[in-house]
Amino acid sequence: MSGLEKLVYNILDSKVKKTLVIVLTAVAFFASLLMFPSKLVLAKMLPGKSDNTFSVYVDTPTGSSIEQTNMVSQCVIDILKDEPAVMNLELFLGQGIPLDYAGLVKGAGMKMTENVSEIAVNLTDKHHREEPSFLMTQRLRPIIKKKCLPLVKDTSIKLVEQPAGPPTLASIVLEVHGENLDKVREISNQVADILKHTDGLVDIDVMEDDLYEKYELIPDKEKIARSGLSVEQVNNILYLAFEGMVIAHKNSKNVPDQIPMFLVLDKESKKLNSSKESSLRSKLSSLNLMNQRGMMVPLNEVVTIRKVQSNPMIMHKDLSRMVNVIAETDMVSQVYPLLAARDVMLKKFAEKYDIKKAGFTTYMFDLYLTDKKTGEKFLLRWDGEMKVTLDTFRDLGGAFIAALILIFLLLVIYYKSFAISGIILLGSFLSLIGVIVGHWAANLFTSETFFLTATSLIGFIALMGISSRNSLLLIDFAKSLMEFQGMKKKEAIAVAAATRAKPIALTAVAIILGSALLASDPVFGGLGVALISGTVAAVFVSLLFVPVLMDNSKAMDFDLKLHTKKDSISIVR
Repeated sequence: MSGLEKLVYNILDSKVKKTLVIVLTAVAFFASLLMFPSKLVLAKMLPGKSDNTFSVYVDTPTGSSIEQTNMVSQCVIDILKDEPAVMNLELFLGQGIPLDYAGLVKGAGMKMTENVSEIAVNLTDKHHREEPSFLMTQRLRPIIKKKCLPLVKDTSIKLVEQPAGPPTLASIVLEVHGENLDKVREISNQVADILKHTDGLVDIDVMEDDLYEKYELIPDKEKIARSGLSVEQVNNILYLAFEGMVIAHKNSKNVPDQIPMFLVLDKESKKLNSSKESSLRSKLSSLNLMNQRGMMVPLNEVVTIRKVQSNPMIMHKDLSRMVNVIAETDMVSQVYPLLAARDVMLKKFAEKYDIKKAGFTTYMFDLYLTDKKTGEKFLLRWDGEMKVTLDTFRDLGGAFIAALILIFLLLVIYYKSFAISGIILLGSFLSLIGVIVGHWAANLFTSETFFLTATSLIGFIALMGISSRNSLLLIDFAKSLMEFQGMKKKEAIAVAAATRAKPIALTAVAIILGSALLASDPVFGGLGVALISGTVAAVFVSLLFVPVLMDNSKAMDFDLKLHTKKDSISIVR
């Protein structure tokens, strides 16, 4: 009798040892599950992806000049150009960079204002540098913000990585819905303030135009007519003075369309000494137009200056007015900062609003707010990569449950026993112990956080078939020994475990060696680790825990009666 056979037989022959095996397995299972709330293992849609490029988005306050935006952008460039891994930089002032994977949903193609710019940062090949791009952005973010944000108050600087999975607006997006735009803005700013004080979140921004006062220049048609001028003359000089205008076109054999030629005053002539109305009046008085009688008419005599509030952009989604509040995660999972921020929101908004939670639905983290005084209703809806993570884990969880049910039904049809099918299924499910512990162990040997990702769950679902096969080998062989050789149950189970240990171990080694290459991949590393660690756990479960369940199951009992007929022996169950 081999050593493994003796070990299994001794365990089966002692109630204390069998109980100990069951208790230790249960403890290991629940201890592994506790690694999630204790944050020893963190769940995330996909880990950071090392790429050869990333982008920097600069957003100065609405109404800022192109010079202010350029000043902040040059500050960022001065820091980045000193990085050895940076090959070259390209600044797109007043517009977004040509659409890349990240910019598809971040609105880069719609940026055409003076207060925005984007910087494309190209790095050396990721295989020739030690620092991955997502760790580089994490290191540079506080340096850039400390030096460049004070240049223009209320500026936002975001370092944007190319996503490893589906592109989203941001890691965490909170949509604030409501009809009262003033209240929506107020709630959005409160939410942004909460996110700023939540650990693990960076690049917080409220996607709304800032409110500011501006001056409208309104040509007075009556005064223009009495002065001998035309409205067109006044409009043209105003555009020339502050914006510039097309005055002619140029043709070129290299360009299929006409090339417009702009005329605009130089920067010094366009500048105002201050933001006061008197400064603008002084500038207008220096601009003169010649009327039909050959007399010069100062522009301030025919133009009315009116101070007005800016008109912010109004965003809609599903026919509802809303404002997006976005945040990126600083190498942490999205779920944990979300839960922390949501708890703070529940306490803060409870003072002015009646709060109703969405419940266990597709949008289970959403909050419905009702103003206690006015009865106005608002909705806080979570979106972004965080929602993609929850949806993916939900879908994969559903696929896993479906796999369990199908495997169980097939086993019931084959064995005609719910108990035996349950043993196989339980043994397969316990491979989850190895998956979770494997991610915890992998996290100890990596410089960045090793997350349990969507690919990890795919690996766990794949393990169900492998683990079920191990248990099937044991049960079928033990049944054969009992039916055709008349062995007692304990002895048959022990012999089956010892005999099938070799093919089970060889299969496990093949899976581990085949998955070793995946373990180092930044995206599919979770799949590799899940297959490796889950397979190891499945071997121990199959050879130690499953035999105990088989011995305790009455479905494995056989009433054996030997009948001799000529030279053969038949065994009747």
